[in-house]
Amino acid sequence: MCGIAGFTHARWVPDTDRIRNAVATLIHRGPDQQGVFESTLCSMGATRLKIIDLSGGDQPILSEDGDVAIVFNGEIYNHLELRRELEGLGHQFHSHCDTETILHAFLEWDTGCFARLRGMFAIALWTKSTKRLVLARDRMGIKPLYFARRDDDLFFGSELKAILVHPEIERRLSLHGLDCYLSLNYVPCPWTLVEGVEKLPPGQWLEWQDGKVSFETYWRLPSGVVREWTLESAREELDTLLRQSIREHLLSDVPLGMWLSGGIDSSTILHYAATESSAPLKTFSISFHGRSFDETAYIREVAQRYQTDHEELDLNPEADLRGAIEAFAYYSDEPSADAGALPVWFLSKLSKTKTTVSLSGEGADELFGGYLTHRADRLAALARRLPRRALRLALDGLQLWPVSDDKISFEYKLKRFLEGSLMTPDRGHVYWNGTFSESQKRDLLNVDLPPALNRVLGELRDQSAGRDDLEPYLWFDQRYFLPDDILNKADRMSMAHSLEVRPPFLDHRIVEFAASLPASLKIQGPRQKVLLKELMRDKLPASVLQRKKVGFDIPAHDWLRGCLRSLMMDVLLDGASDHAKLFRRDAIETYIRRHDEKQVNVGYHLWGLMVLFLWMKKWGIQAAASRETSVWIQEKTGTYP
Repeated sequence: MCGIAGFTHARWVPDTDRIRNAVATLIHRGPDQQGVFESTLCSMGATRLKIIDLSGGDQPILSEDGDVAIVFNGEIYNHLELRRELEGLGHQFHSHCDTETILHAFLEWDTGCFARLRGMFAIALWTKSTKRLVLARDRMGIKPLYFARRDDDLFFGSELKAILVHPEIERRLSLHGLDCYLSLNYVPCPWTLVEGVEKLPPGQWLEWQDGKVSFETYWRLPSGVVREWTLESAREELDTLLRQSIREHLLSDVPLGMWLSGGIDSSTILHYAATESSAPLKTFSISFHGRSFDETAYIREVAQRYQTDHEELDLNPEADLRGAIEAFAYYSDEPSADAGALPVWFLSKLSKTKTTVSLSGEGADELFGGYLTHRADRLAALARRLPRRALRLALDGLQLWPVSDDKISFEYKLKRFLEGSLMTPDRGHVYWNGTFSESQKRDLLNVDLPPALNRVLGELRDQSAGRDDLEPYLWFDQRYFLPDDILNKADRMSMAHSLEVRPPFLDHRIVEFAASLPASLKIQGPRQKVLLKELMRDKLPASVLQRKKVGFDIPAHDWLRGCLRSLMMDVLLDGASDHAKLFRRDAIETYIRRHDEKQVNVGYHLWGLMVLFLWMKKWGIQAAASRETSVWIQEKTGTYP
């Protein structure tokens, strides 16, 4: 695991410290080794967290003739079989690391090599003879890769900070990104919250040559290809795929552990890992003692069943919550309004005390239909058959129901469900996991936002035509919610502590298999993740299989009325004053007052604004849009096919 950074300089000469300063911003991603490559047209560098081949593999790596250089972030799980194939073609290797395997694969197959890689990655390759830079990102977006174009040059990095180090990059807030962030709690690819800086979409590679930039897709999320699986045949196939994936994900030359929540996803990973490991596994968990959503009993039952070396940390107001949240402004890099980042921060910190690699269960919900929103999509289709007046009357009546301090209480879910049912299906789907509605955004801001979210939702509307009622929502969540929220959160919080996190469910073979399943093997009435639960029925405790999904989150409503209130007040009121041309202070004060008085639960709204203002202050982001840059974004990027 590493961090990478670089830039072209076709018509200017950078100072000698420029690439080193960019690499230095990523030291937390790779504290074990740092290196740079410099030529007359391109400079690249990497920071390395040593996982495989501890004595070799320092980056950058050059081809034997010095013509091609590579910097790489990630893990390639099939690099040994690729290496054997390349050796058969005459290639010679000088280390045991996967970075060198990628380099030789590129020399042999050029950009065709990316489709051969199985793993998580962000790659940059410079070829001196052709004056060509190629960037590539893994299929599911597990590893991040940002880029920005200024005049004829390209700047790139694993994190935004590696690009913001360049004075050529203006620190302006993207209104396209803001439109999405306020509604979704994250910014969907290709946008970011910095005008003119983008994310390379998953499954794509980018080529820069002589100032011209082009994109190609080497893998697409599967859609619309459903096979005739029986329950038994699907169960056997998933069992085989999970065994293969987890066996490969266990490859490591440093201590490895697992994140354990006591839910079916992480427990499944632990089960298969235990069958592949001869030594006791290390597991790590976060508890919330005394809260209704505490999962400690399930966690300990599973840890005991597999006799793991288990560590857990109770997250409560006595922890340094404020210090962690303030650190987000630096390490989150691009703010995420997902309050689950806080427990992931502490889980990563705990894991790093004994390990350098952790396996996690991310991706199973998006693949197999595990979110409550997936059931809500179906129920809302029925609710929308009712007269809108009846839905509004029910919603008005619910306003008399006292709000709860629970993390996500029944009254909160019911109100959000009815509000979403009054929206179009695409809007309702993202509203249930999001925060601000369109009308709330208009009341919050002093400017009109571009319809960026509507452009993204257009893809969901297009997917909905002629398909089953579940597939479009799973496809959308895999394309946007998974990489830009869930995986982004896991990457930033773990790498802040120099910890590599691997999600075995996101092996692309499992992703393609899941897409081929009929909806009935994912959701049947109130039953969710049907196939996964059937697979694990005789393997995991019944209590784990039958429990309701809790979600890895904090009691944001309660804590923002209590232990985090002073931080929230300081940040929101200062932010409202600092950015008065964009945000309405009176609207923010109204949200705070109504939340304090328990008229409404808007803890997640306030959390998102707090994280945003902390980030803007840390990085000096100005809330002024540049029309010229916005036009370039619209013309050159948008939503990639």
